[in-house]
Amino acid sequence: MGGMPGRGIAGRDEETQRALNAEAPDIPDLWPRVIALFRPYRGALLTTAVLVVVAAGATVVPPLLIERIFDSALFPPDGTPRVGLLAELVALMIAIFIAAAGLQVWQTYLTSSVGNRVTGDLRERLFQRLQSMELAFFTRTKTGVIQSRLQNDVGGVSGVLTTFVSSIVGNSVTVAASLVAMVLLDWRLTVIAVILMPALVAVQRRVGRVRARIAARTQESLSELTAITQESLSVSGILLSKVYNRQRLESRRYAAENANQIRLQVQQAMTGQWFFGLVTVIMSSVPAVIYLAAGLLIANGSTAISAGTIVAFTAVQSRLLFPLMALMRVALEVQTSRALFARIFEYLDLEPAIRDADDAVDVEDAPGPVGAVEFRDVTFRYPGARDDARPTLDGVSFRVEPGSTHAFVGPSGAGKTTITYLAARLHEVSGGAVLFAGEDVRRLRHESVVDHVGVVSQETYLFHATIAENLRYARPDATDAELEQACRDASIHDAIMTFEHGYDTVVGERGYRLSGGEKQRIAIARVLLKDPPVLLLDEATSALDTVSERVVQSALDRAARGRTTLVVAHRLSTVADADVIHVVDAGRIVESGTHAELLAAGGLYAALAAQQRD
Repeated sequence: MGGMPGRGIAGRDEETQRALNAEAPDIPDLWPRVIALFRPYRGALLTTAVLVVVAAGATVVPPLLIERIFDSALFPPDGTPRVGLLAELVALMIAIFIAAAGLQVWQTYLTSSVGNRVTGDLRERLFQRLQSMELAFFTRTKTGVIQSRLQNDVGGVSGVLTTFVSSIVGNSVTVAASLVAMVLLDWRLTVIAVILMPALVAVQRRVGRVRARIAARTQESLSELTAITQESLSVSGILLSKVYNRQRLESRRYAAENANQIRLQVQQAMTGQWFFGLVTVIMSSVPAVIYLAAGLLIANGSTAISAGTIVAFTAVQSRLLFPLMALMRVALEVQTSRALFARIFEYLDLEPAIRDADDAVDVEDAPGPVGAVEFRDVTFRYPGARDDARPTLDGVSFRVEPGSTHAFVGPSGAGKTTITYLAARLHEVSGGAVLFAGEDVRRLRHESVVDHVGVVSQETYLFHATIAENLRYARPDATDAELEQACRDASIHDAIMTFEHGYDTVVGERGYRLSGGEKQRIAIARVLLKDPPVLLLDEATSALDTVSERVVQSALDRAARGRTTLVVAHRLSTVADADVIHVVDAGRIVESGTHAELLAAGGLYAALAAQQRD
């Protein structure tokens, strides 16, 4: 069992190790799809782009003013400082700084709003896609891995989405404007200043590819860390580790994965640091090289270079360092985030196995009576099963008339629960057909089918909320009186009223503050509030003691009255009064009949009954 706490520690299973070594999934047209996320916010993005261009362009104006301050105001050709012009130029510089600061505030608000909305849209789309997936997807995927995709991966790209426009557009404009200003001042010095840039860009791309691979492994490790946390610190997980005295084992398992996560995070952070150090050294050394080059040009008789030109050029070049570094860093982050975007789009591209047909109709528009359920030569294999393996269900056929009760009994693993899930179309048949109200469920709207079905399973799931809130999950508009009536019918109202806060009692995670019988009866009350014509009972009393079983069974009998009911049972005594009992073995129905008929036949049912009597 790959997800159970008893698994080896440094011993991640082979599946996890393969995931950690895997590259990011290959998603066609990844970047066009990322850019498309911004399409609903075109207006805000256009305004932001204009602000960014104006603000970035304004940053290169002061150095040009410095040239005029030096050559025209402080040290004019006639040698007399021009105080009036100096005051005007200084005032203009200050005005530009004030305007740039205001534009920066406005720009930050827009980029933050757009970036966070895009992140929110992405998170919501991913959640909706996961909600649409079939049950089999969740039975084969760890909950912690799903949570990591939804939270960690989307969170990991939020910074890129938030600063995408301002960082890339803003710094690109600043770099371009600075280069133009440098060329205007002196093209020869510009060539010297930028001669190494193509080589730096090539190295940056290589560093980005390495960081992208590390980012993919880091997120896989983070998924495993989230899965361990979810498994080990849930109520069920902590109870299991305590009763088997495996807390130290769980701590070591967590510590091992945490150490791997730390190693990957450090590796990702350090990748490229030498590169950026080299860029800093080169860009910081350029002014000294410029001074040397200017001196050589002047020594060779060049009169085109003045002191103001040299000061202005080095001022512009120094302003080039920060945006160029920022642009390289954001380019590196974009390359790194490719792995995260790929993982997100991999889930967004999942196709649910259960989808409505284009001509799907509601159950009310089906040709047969509501409540009729029929299986016609149904075959079912779970996704991923080998073709040569025995199918879970093989050639299963039966018909349930509205209002009747059919029970399914047999050895564990025979396929009984799968039958009930197929009746509600929680799985898709591999062969044959399941009919609901006389229509193939594949031609009915899935939501309409589910609206007509109520399920009470062996494992009752309650939210960490009040009893009333858990009940209203079935019908949010239910009145207090309707809640109370449903609970009376489920024989749980009196027990609820003994709690200090009655219906406002918080049940705890998964309802652990309640007994098994109490949880089951609340689940029955929840189904009664939904009031479906078809009821599916999946071993709803098998985990209860004898006294609780009698109480819950009595509530189930009342709930089933007047409804089509499919019952999966382990204890044969609970289904003795069923209209028809089907005996399931190795995916096939091997016997069908009433309790008395099956006992008289002396087959598998009679053998099971004899075992339970013993």
